[in-house]
Amino acid sequence: MINNYPQIRDDISKNEVYFGNVDTRLIWTLTGGIHGGKHLTNVTNASRTMMMDLHTLSWDKELLDILEIPHEILPKIMPSSNYFGDTVNILSGTPIGGDLGDQQAALFGQVCFQPGDAKNTYGTGCFMLLNTGTEIIKSNHGLLTTVGYKIGKQDPVYCLEGSIAITGALVQWLRDNIGIIQSSQEIELLAKTVDDNGGVYFVPAFSGLYAPHWHANARGLIIGLTQYANKGHIAKAALEATAYQTFEVFEAMKKDANIDSNLLKVDGGMVRNDLLMQFQADVLEEEVVRPTVIETTALGAAYAAGLEVGFWKSQNELVKNLQMDSTWGPSMDANKRSALLHNWRKAVKRTYN
Repeated sequence: MINNYPQIRDDISKNEVYFGNVDTRLIWTLTGGIHGGKHLTNVTNASRTMMMDLHTLSWDKELLDILEIPHEILPKIMPSSNYFGDTVNILSGTPIGGDLGDQQAALFGQVCFQPGDAKNTYGTGCFMLLNTGTEIIKSNHGLLTTVGYKIGKQDPVYCLEGSIAITGALVQWLRDNIGIIQSSQEIELLAKTVDDNGGVYFVPAFSGLYAPHWHANARGLIIGLTQYANKGHIAKAALEATAYQTFEVFEAMKKDANIDSNLLKVDGGMVRNDLLMQFQADVLEEEVVRPTVIETTALGAAYAAGLEVGFWKSQNELVKNLQMDSTWGPSMDANKRSALLHNWRKAVKRTYN
């Protein structure tokens, strides 16, 4: 915008330009806008711009110079749970106490407060975060390092993150593009019509492969087809693909962080699928836990705000407040699991180039 709109360059010179993420705009508007609105963001969203120093939690001068972005137009970076100002006009006088990015809010909503705690959000794609405590861990296995959250004056908590491009979107593709189901909920019933995947594997590299592979030129495939295969096998292979991809990210996290986790907290729309959750536990050889409130992003933002204003007194109180709905434990034969993962890895390599 600065390069292509001379008016913006002129307005920057007059100190009449602010720039920030969506949270910045919301806080600015809610606290008064042009009539004294606060120009603020928080550490989690600031880290997403690639312009924040993870160590100092401040805008990085070197990066700003490279990108030719003036420091003065950017918002002040605040903790995630913090006083951002009072609202005006709408809910006048209500303090804004919480501001987190999408996946970090889900982490907070799942009360993943201890190093080694991990959550996976199953939506259009999958997004897994692992709490690494106050230590910044640089990934050697295809993951991102990010800020998890910061509560007031406490030290920031960091995370490793792995993003999977296509999970729930694969179910939508089977519904809208192929038509083997009429609604997303039917995928579980269709997959239950067969005992196993019939040797069929579905790698949904529709837009390349994300973490931990990072192969932009990969393309999707369905492999292992025989005359025996039917739409039930394809449905089961589609659900299994989500579990396999989650396994790959979780394994990368364990290697990077050198932890021995035995639990994965899950949320998002796909976790209503009990068949998928059981297969996820089998593939991971971990317990998979679904909370009562599966929209944990909104819950996490509320938790952060509630801590700031004193509605909740401590993080321990939040841990006690979280209610679990269902838990799945691994029950698959080790040899069968090993064979499934072996064939999945072979299928993934077929998608390259």
